[in-house]
Amino acid sequence: MSYQHWINYLQSAEKNSMISNKLRKVLYKFPDGQQMAEEYNMDTGVVQRRAWRKCKQLMGEPEWEIELGEEPRQLNWAAANKQNTAGGGDADNISGGEFTVRESNTAPLLTKRITKKNIEWRIRNLPYPLNVYDIRADAEQRAIIVSTNNKKYYKVIKVPELDRCGVPPVQANISAHHQFNTLIITYQKPPILCEMEAQVLLLLKDVETETDVDDLLKGLLAK
Repeated sequence: MSYQHWINYLQSAEKNSMISNKLRKVLYKFPDGQQMAEEYNMDTGVVQRRAWRKCKQLMGEPEWEIELGEEPRQLNWAAANKQNTAGGGDADNISGGEFTVRESNTAPLLTKRITKKNIEWRIRNLPYPLNVYDIRADAEQRAIIVSTNNKKYYKVIKVPELDRCGVPPVQANISAHHQFNTLIITYQKPPILCEMEAQVLLLLKDVETETDVDDLLKGLLAK
């Protein structure tokens, strides 16, 4: 399996997991010092957010970098950090934090989401019709390149999910449409990526998971 290195990397991590608001939140601490936070939809098993925090720097904690999420947000675990100051651990970071948007309302805005069958990117604030865009898979850069023939926009979109499977992007898997000033690019997942995602879910199945007390109380009171 070409994705075995990724599975081994996940297995090497210390993992904390909890369920809150129908989301399973997982925090990974890797031996190399990196951390990864994920949120999974409990109904579909599809990951909705993924963020990375690199190794600690000499001056303070590094910021979270978003890999996957409905909006390109900077992670701000504000509430959780207060708990950490009071003595809480990193597990609180994935239970009490908030996402905050720090992007211009007019600049092109790239967001990414995962479905069971596809990877989807939306680039908002692009008013040009579909025939203006050139969207191509670049095997050498292992990316999807988006450009316009009016030279107003150019973007290299990396696809780390494919890198973890050891496969380059393929042009035949790309489709696109444009509506409401938004360019929507859809990439059909290859079978090996779906297989890898299933293996990750199997790995997480054995991770002990806490339940948010507020959610548990709501469930008990509703009965």
